[in-house]
Amino acid sequence: NVFVSLSVEENLEMGAFIRDDDISQSKEQVFELFPILAEKRAQPAGELSGGQRQQVAVGRALMTQPRLLMLDEPTAGVSPIVEQNARQALEIADHGFVLVQGTNRFTDTGEALLANEEVRRSFLGG
Repeated sequence: NVFVSLSVEENLEMGAFIRDDDISQSKEQVFELFPILAEKRAQPAGELSGGQRQQVAVGRALMTQPRLLMLDEPTAGVSPIVEQNARQALEIADHGFVLVQGTNRFTDTGEALLANEEVRRSFLGG
């Protein structure tokens, strides 16, 4: 979830509240990863679409500079095209898992999963 009354930028800053260093570079990295958030940085997060709120939530998590970020269905409820969001997640993932009915079906680097023909055909729309 996001803080609906705070701006996109303030939500990202909340993700870095435990840091005592300069967070501007991390914030810019999030804006590079999710360009729509850069455009809407001053807009209240409560006014964003569901997919944009998901991006804010992931961006806020990234602001902590985690060594590991585990996402469970990061594209759930995201529109309009889930496949594009899954591709984007794999493009930035060091390692990915594709679960089918709760069972791990594929494990590899994000890059390798994107290159896997079965993963593309079955889960990414071709």
